[in-house]
Amino acid sequence: MKVMTQKPELFLDTSALFAGLWSESGGARQLLKLGELGLIGIQVSPQVLKEIEAVLRVKAPHTLGSLALLMDRAQIRIAPSAPQKMLKRANALVRHPGDARVIADAWAAKVGFFATLDKQHFLGNKVLRESLPFQLGTPGDTLAWVRDQLLPGE
Repeated sequence: MKVMTQKPELFLDTSALFAGLWSESGGARQLLKLGELGLIGIQVSPQVLKEIEAVLRVKAPHTLGSLALLMDRAQIRIAPSAPQKMLKRANALVRHPGDARVIADAWAAKVGFFATLDKQHFLGNKVLRESLPFQLGTPGDTLAWVRDQLLPGE
């Protein structure tokens, strides 16, 4: 059995980060636990943080402290915002400006996988999926990818 030496790097969008905070048993929470164990690298962007804070302030303001704690424990890093050139490319693939920013930031972060639950703008966008240099899927898809990265040939 060959074990990978470099940690798989992934990017969580707002929906995946929210799911990881909200559900203690779902795929997104499992990703956070793998980050906590130091087995994977997890990144989000300033746009994701802006979006999740707005969502939590409306839907569950009492969870803002839990979000900070969860992010710290999962060793989530904040990726820098992508350069304008990448944002322009992303805007051509995604109609929603905030989502285009998130895709551009993930692209610039050079991750291997983008975890999302957004069917409308990401999962259902075939042109986007075919244009990206990284894979895109649900947290469950991401877990399968992580397993393949950590235990190739299993």
